[in-house]
Amino acid sequence: MKLSHIDKGNDFDFGRTSCEYAKYRDIYPKSMYDKLISFGIGRPGQKILDLGSGTAVLPVNLYHTKANFTATDISENQVRFGKRVAAKKGIDNICFRVCSAEKTGFDDNSFDVVTAAQCFQYFDAEKAAAEIYRILKPQGLFCKIFMDWLPLEDEVIAETEALVLKYNPVWSGSSFEKFRYTYPGWAEHRFSVETIHSYNAALEFSAEAWLGRIKSCRGVGASLSAERLSEFESEYRGVLKKYSEPLSLKHQIHIEIYRSDKT
Repeated sequence: MKLSHIDKGNDFDFGRTSCEYAKYRDIYPKSMYDKLISFGIGRPGQKILDLGSGTAVLPVNLYHTKANFTATDISENQVRFGKRVAAKKGIDNICFRVCSAEKTGFDDNSFDVVTAAQCFQYFDAEKAAAEIYRILKPQGLFCKIFMDWLPLEDEVIAETEALVLKYNPVWSGSSFEKFRYTYPGWAEHRFSVETIHSYNAALEFSAEAWLGRIKSCRGVGASLSAERLSEFESEYRGVLKKYSEPLSLKHQIHIEIYRSDKT
């Protein structure tokens, strides 16, 4: 994938990280899922489409709500690993499809809820919003989720970013500051704001789990050559030895929920 506004247009492919993604990216805290449920995302019988689902982290963690999930991703490898994760956990109520967020192939008015966790920035926002609006039922919900670490508040994360930039200087995922919300242009004439909620959480990782999470990062495993990735891993293992475990790392979680204006 190439996007002019990300990593100076350099190639990245999360499908290359699917093994690490499946093993190490199930990191959203329980508090986030509890909040989603309280906001009406995940109810018995609800038809939910998860766009950019990767290895189906969100559907796997909300399957117990008895909602009916469909997980989609543009990467065949991500979908393949998502199916493996679901099967390993004995989950059989998730359907999978390889497709883009901008052209899903689903019928009009197919879903009660559409979710997009940690992926909307990779979509063509206007085209994806039009597609989400089309496939949502009248008054359906679109839930956009983003979680990022806070390098200005956490020494480990700051050092992590410095090393990623050493190996991949064009990576544009660094220096995240706390989110400041503005109503997005893609929502105009389609969606009304239902809920905007941000909060901080300290997430705990072993050094090995954190390394795996970083290897699945866009600027690392999705971009670096195998040789450079090996060099990065070797150097980062040395860096992590300085810190005691578990690592308690500062993150911000941001949830936006919009209601379709369709009647």
